[in-house]
Amino acid sequence: MTNISTRPIDESVYQNLIQSGFDELTARLLAARGVNNAFDADNKLSNLIHFKQLKNIEKVAKRLCLAIKRRENIIVIADYDADGATACALAVRGIRAMGGVVDYLVPNRFTNGYGITPALVDEAHSRNANLLLTVDNGIAAVDAVNHANSLGLEVIVTDHHLPADSLPNCLIVNPNQPDCPFTCKSLAGVGVMFYVLIALRDRLRQEDYFNKHNLPEVNLAEYLDLVALGTIADVVRLEHNNRILVSQGLSRIRKGKMCCGIKALFQVSRRDYQRARTYDLGFFIGPRINAAGRIDDMDIGIRCLLSDDDEEAFALSEQLNRLNQERRSIEKNMIDTALVMPEIQLSDEKYTISVLGENWHEGVIGIVAGRLREKFYRPTIVFARSENGQLKGSGRSIEQLNLRDAIDLVHKLRPDLIVRFGGHAMAAGLTLHQDAFADFQQTFEEVVNKMLCQEDLVREYRTDGGLDNSELTLDKVRQLSEQVWGQGFVEPIFCNEFYVLNQKTVGNEHLKLILQKENNTFEAMIFRCNETLPEHIRIVYRPVANLWKGGEELQLYIDYWEAV
Repeated sequence: MTNISTRPIDESVYQNLIQSGFDELTARLLAARGVNNAFDADNKLSNLIHFKQLKNIEKVAKRLCLAIKRRENIIVIADYDADGATACALAVRGIRAMGGVVDYLVPNRFTNGYGITPALVDEAHSRNANLLLTVDNGIAAVDAVNHANSLGLEVIVTDHHLPADSLPNCLIVNPNQPDCPFTCKSLAGVGVMFYVLIALRDRLRQEDYFNKHNLPEVNLAEYLDLVALGTIADVVRLEHNNRILVSQGLSRIRKGKMCCGIKALFQVSRRDYQRARTYDLGFFIGPRINAAGRIDDMDIGIRCLLSDDDEEAFALSEQLNRLNQERRSIEKNMIDTALVMPEIQLSDEKYTISVLGENWHEGVIGIVAGRLREKFYRPTIVFARSENGQLKGSGRSIEQLNLRDAIDLVHKLRPDLIVRFGGHAMAAGLTLHQDAFADFQQTFEEVVNKMLCQEDLVREYRTDGGLDNSELTLDKVRQLSEQVWGQGFVEPIFCNEFYVLNQKTVGNEHLKLILQKENNTFEAMIFRCNETLPEHIRIVYRPVANLWKGGEELQLYIDYWEAV
């Protein structure tokens, strides 16, 4: 069952936005997304929340400043996703530009597992590290930090994931740690690192470091391309603070002000960086970075983002492109296998999906979980068996369920099942003991059954109402695309009735349509659709400026249709 509704708007806010200079459609869309005034829609860098709101950040800046002046060997410990890779590249670029000695280590998903571990600490120690700096990980690394402390290695954790009951014994910058007053709790890992660099530069200014060492003062805006990419790729909520970071990063990308690696990734993705949007970062650039960590080793992605040589960056981006093609092939095979599994044959009374594939690729299970969640609208966890026999799981949730809290409750009820877990409300990862799948599957279903009700499992398309033909124009769509849309500040979708004039299958799996509304015709696409549509339909759709043969054309991307 599917419901279609229209987002409500506050009429007084809507009128205030119009009086502030916004056109009627933009004012309607912003008011429906909680923008209360012109300031909330103003993405100037000066509107960023001040760095001093982050707990411990001045202490961290002081310690990093000391490390730079002492020429201590700083090693960044990164996560193996796009957020971790961009945060790592940002940390290395920023600290080097301020005169620091810095290198990085990134765990391999298949041999090291997630985040900083005692084994990774040993490797950093063997490389004569003095200070370890985590990015996008570490908030749950109690054992690893204790091990580092025993070796005389200091650790600074920068992270954004939700903390467990116990925190590591070290300095931590994380907006989600207890008693942190920073109001934007949805900062990505790369956003946290950007703030650390702001605080570090401020500390170095206070000590007149740049003048004393004849160094140019670092312009941190030069790194906003990395911040925008990591923020969008990690699908964090686009609160105003995050929209500022993304908007400013996209603005720089459109002007060609980006690192060689991001420029090369636009090139191999056949996307026009001068028209860069959040869609490009989320669906073309981010997945190619992520492919390195999923299929091979994220070191390829980090080297691409760190390269200052166009030829080297392009060669690395081509490697990432090939890995992404391999990832897509693996993903398709896994989804085809999953769809015929008994666990997928859902009844209305079943609240969750948990599936295990004996020969599945653990680097792709998160994407498969997302695809199954989209198709069936259930909290979904997909498991693969690792080399040591343990079961690695990756989950994706629906809006009504905090997935990390649900897994935490399973762990409290059955502590014998889960080895470790972590994550967010919408996405989480976990490891099970090798024979625990059936018990976990049952307990997870029981837990979620108590946390949700049947109405929560009804997919709802919350639209922005209909568009008239005067609003369904290429110029209007270009205007909409200049806004920053994403998680928590969702891209506009609309609902109208159309007549189907023509339909044909393209690319063996997509449906291309010619639709009519009143006296106008529109081209439309439904992806991964093999159905024949009736003559009169109501659709939920997104109007896009589709790039075609060097130009742009208006297309409607259809998310849902039903007969009228």
